[in-house]
Amino acid sequence: MKILFFGDMVGKAARMAIKRALPAYKKKYGYDVAIANCDNVAHGKGVTKNTLREIASFGIDIMTCGDHVWDTSESGEIIKSKKEFNFLCPANYPRFELDKGFRIFEVNGAKIMVINLIGRVFFQRYPDCPFRAADRIINENKGKVKVIVIDFHAEATSEKRALAQYLDSRVSAVCGTHTHVQTADNEVQKGGTAFISDVGMVGPKDSIIGCKKEVVIEQMISQIPFKYEISDDNSAIVNAVLMDIDEETGKAKSIERISEVLSDVF
Repeated sequence: MKILFFGDMVGKAARMAIKRALPAYKKKYGYDVAIANCDNVAHGKGVTKNTLREIASFGIDIMTCGDHVWDTSESGEIIKSKKEFNFLCPANYPRFELDKGFRIFEVNGAKIMVINLIGRVFFQRYPDCPFRAADRIINENKGKVKVIVIDFHAEATSEKRALAQYLDSRVSAVCGTHTHVQTADNEVQKGGTAFISDVGMVGPKDSIIGCKKEVVIEQMISQIPFKYEISDDNSAIVNAVLMDIDEETGKAKSIERISEVLSDVF
């Protein structure tokens, strides 16, 4: 099974970039399923029904989230509506039931389980332990599915690496999200689990992790709180990973980084 996993999608530039990129990627890579982290897809803060419907119409099959999951008023309805949205929120957030953070999907006759988790290191919120949440989900679904992919939305590379090592051989992939900067540590670990600390970002290129650079720089100099403003640059960086997973064993064969810039996306 070939899985295309996109990093954090930021605003309109991300949505338009996905619209343009997916047909070309389908032809080039022949992937079976497309997953995207949508934590910033609705103008930088959370998700809305319309933005999820939009990227689903472009070809994103499964959508994950992170610490901005409740930043819009529609989040609760989206989370409850399993029929319309293939959307996951972090399983280890105490305010959500565990089963909102994972689902088993059928892809071309094969099954894949996607798990969404959030880290604890450097986060102001206090989620439950992602290690124990992963254990519980995997153990409760033992024998149901071989291919298991985790979106670990976390700040610290050490925490992401630790989870990947902890779950090596038990899941197919641990893909880090949240920092919006693609790391160069993609590998298949000894036990067959694909790993990357951070997949990166899909969003405006001329920005600081998607935000207007002038606003961020001014805040760092003045230390005065600022309002998050999405960059209006219409050139988009597209970061993703392509993973090849053995459907019989659930072991990863490869994980390849994808990074390109698309101009004039809107």
